[in-house]
Amino acid sequence: MGKVIIFSAPSGSGKTTIVRRLLARYPQFEFSVSATSRAPRGEERNGVDYWFFTEEEFMQAVSENRFVEWEEVYKGTCYGTLRSEVERIWQKGHVIVFDVDVIGGLNLKRIFGADACSVFVMPPSVEELRRRLENRGTDTAEVIDRRVAKAEFELTKAPQFDHVIVNDCLDEAVCSTCGVIDEFLAR
Repeated sequence: MGKVIIFSAPSGSGKTTIVRRLLARYPQFEFSVSATSRAPRGEERNGVDYWFFTEEEFMQAVSENRFVEWEEVYKGTCYGTLRSEVERIWQKGHVIVFDVDVIGGLNLKRIFGADACSVFVMPPSVEELRRRLENRGTDTAEVIDRRVAKAEFELTKAPQFDHVIVNDCLDEAVCSTCGVIDEFLAR
């Protein structure tokens, strides 16, 4: 078993932006593409941003034990970590980088234990989180309200992660995250 780095955060906290910067900086890192039962948004591509499944395909994969972990994140929308992704990355000798929701992150930390470094990316405030979600322009006001309400719950889970990085200034958040990662990789 190799090492894994888990990034979790409420939607809009900037974890995906941080992960992209780290993937560019650490050549031994490889992104684990999650599976989802939701439709692609914007320019998202199958096998790059997510593995897009229908609800039926997703539940079939669950019944075939093809996931390391999975959950219904929003009503009718499931996300999961495919075993095939983990195996593919480890076969190359790379470090797996997960960008997952908060409960998925806690599940992965429980599964991978000491081989995992879990990082919670914290928004500077719930108000800033809402502003970021609105500025994305990808969700309706109703969806944003639902994401903000969920974020308030997710923020209570931050202490269960190995590290909490506040993403107020992106460059500072990336720098702090690199320090955490360098320490983890040196172990």
